[in-house]
Amino acid sequence: MSKKILVVLSEHGYWGEELVGPLTHFDQRGYEVVFATPTGGRPHALPPSMDPDYVDPPLGRSVTSPEVAKLTRELDESDRLAGPADISAWVPERPYTSEDGYLRKLEAYHRAVATVEADIAGYDAILIVGGSGPIVDLANNERVHALILAFLRAGKLVAAECYGVACLAFAREWEDRKSVIWGKHVTGHCKEYDYKDGTGFLGTDFVMGPPPYPLEYILRDATGPEGRYHGNFGKETSVIVDHPFVTGRSTPDSYLTGQKIVEALEDGLRRFGW
Repeated sequence: MSKKILVVLSEHGYWGEELVGPLTHFDQRGYEVVFATPTGGRPHALPPSMDPDYVDPPLGRSVTSPEVAKLTRELDESDRLAGPADISAWVPERPYTSEDGYLRKLEAYHRAVATVEADIAGYDAILIVGGSGPIVDLANNERVHALILAFLRAGKLVAAECYGVACLAFAREWEDRKSVIWGKHVTGHCKEYDYKDGTGFLGTDFVMGPPPYPLEYILRDATGPEGRYHGNFGKETSVIVDHPFVTGRSTPDSYLTGQKIVEALEDGLRRFGW
């Protein structure tokens, strides 16, 4: 039976290979892929991720091959990413406690969340793609967190790459506020890979210095004393499987991330990379 994957993308720019890599494996398996963005806007690849001559400052070399640049551009210009699911229209937003009729609104919110949990019954996994864009509209997006929690409650696979892993750190049950990756092993964008300048976001002229938060520090704290963050700096790839999570560190790990998602779905892989 074919699998169905929900792929969540930022509207402020995803890194090309971090979509192309997993998508290549999904397509080879004949998986159905549904794309979703925060407000239903069409996602676009970050321009440097389509440029094989762009030198990644922390690594001092290009991280995009001509082949991946071509695949990214073809996908970005195709109709495949047109009309993604609108998360804001699909997943409810928790009301402010200061709102009139808060209790009734909260009850309505929980009823709506239950319908989302029913909606995802046909999916097998969720993947949150990385790049600088997720810093803006995915990391602290409570609707995205609600989707992650729904997949976890249903016992489904949850995967994320690069700055998309921040969504896992911030996804928490409302009552205990403990990260869903507490006690788990994960990877994500390590401190050595952070830009010192030039962090940009599509749809805005704003270009900043370093990212607004060091993801490595957040993941080290979010996993707690029984879990662990694995940066694997100096190693060519870093992908961690700690069921039900699959996490990829950054761009060079994208194809391997997709491979491990497939192995987790098809072969029952529960642990890898630690």
